[in-house]
Amino acid sequence: MASVKLILRTHQVDQTGHSPLYIRIIKDRKTKFITAGVKLKENEWDEAKQKVKKNHSNSARMNAALSQKIADAEGQVADMERKVKTVSVKKLKEAIKGKEVPNFFEYARKRLEKIKSTVSYSTYRAYTSQVDKFEKYMGTKDVYFDEITVALLNDYKFHLGDTLGNGDTTQRLSIIVLGTIFRDAIREEVIPETMFPFSKITLKISSSKRLFLNKVQIDALTNLKLIEGKKAMMWRDLFLFSIYAGGLRFSDVIEMQYSNYNEAEHKINKHIRKTGRVHQFKIGKVAIDILEKYKKENANHDDFIFPVIVDKKGYLESEAKRYFQTAAFNKLANWHLKKLGTKIKLPFDLSFHLSRHSFATNALNNGMRIEHVSKLMDHRDISTTQVYAKIISEELDKAVDNYIF
Repeated sequence: MASVKLILRTHQVDQTGHSPLYIRIIKDRKTKFITAGVKLKENEWDEAKQKVKKNHSNSARMNAALSQKIADAEGQVADMERKVKTVSVKKLKEAIKGKEVPNFFEYARKRLEKIKSTVSYSTYRAYTSQVDKFEKYMGTKDVYFDEITVALLNDYKFHLGDTLGNGDTTQRLSIIVLGTIFRDAIREEVIPETMFPFSKITLKISSSKRLFLNKVQIDALTNLKLIEGKKAMMWRDLFLFSIYAGGLRFSDVIEMQYSNYNEAEHKINKHIRKTGRVHQFKIGKVAIDILEKYKKENANHDDFIFPVIVDKKGYLESEAKRYFQTAAFNKLANWHLKKLGTKIKLPFDLSFHLSRHSFATNALNNGMRIEHVSKLMDHRDISTTQVYAKIISEELDKAVDNYIF
């Protein structure tokens, strides 16, 4: 015999102190939850009596509605168990809810596996981690599309910021991933478009400033005395190489092979991981000197120039291994660079990605045309590069303000 009971899920408390009330069904030690469409404060719910307390202004009407819901649910359970003795808890839930609505997490997992071969591994991982995070917040895999409402999403967004400390950009990504899964389900006619709750969710766009090293700071980093052969020196070299090689991304720097470098013409010819495009450009003396420092005699055509990647075969053949190795090396590089930044008294934490920003701002400041900077950075759209031009303009305005009499 299945049991039906109302449960206040206090672990899902929102910013106003309210928690959602659910109808819980237990059958054969398996549990399913159905939203009751009510939210209450913990001190407004009497668990023993299964009633809303009188301190709630609308307790009488709410108790009448909840009693009817429980009566209907128990009636459905009794009918199902009378007709089918081996009925499952899932079938009981479907009978109470009416027309079956798909399980969100079941659909999301299947959808992610379906697109795994069509997107980059980093994109797949990003989507998977966001679904995992939402599942952890919900506290159960048993969540259906119609249970993900505007109120629930706003509560989740508050949880991301207040409890997890996620910034605007991370909160935005978390909600967008869930919305994308809904869009896919609508397009595949799994759910109706009326079930889409995201159009009423407001997401902030972070206006974070792009940090970079100016010429004085780059020189200070270059001239900082370090012990030869230590890891800190290598990561500094790779950071500076990125600045003087058109702002190459971290992954493209560490996987530079001898086949990517035309020594006679001092040109790099490389398939860029993020964009998927082949990129060819000439490098200057500083970048050339760094390459020469790490070059080895009798190296194979497909060997890596910089001594970072150890498992060459795994890195080149497995996208998953490449993802995890790159993330680990990037974390290590940033740890060393942060310490170096402290030594030269930078007013911000130094990380490898700042090499890309530093190249763009310094190149524009030195008079390089914006379309050339855009080409060297392998930007698809020049509007992306214009962000750096705006930074230069703001710096110029500050200089005028500081020195005007």
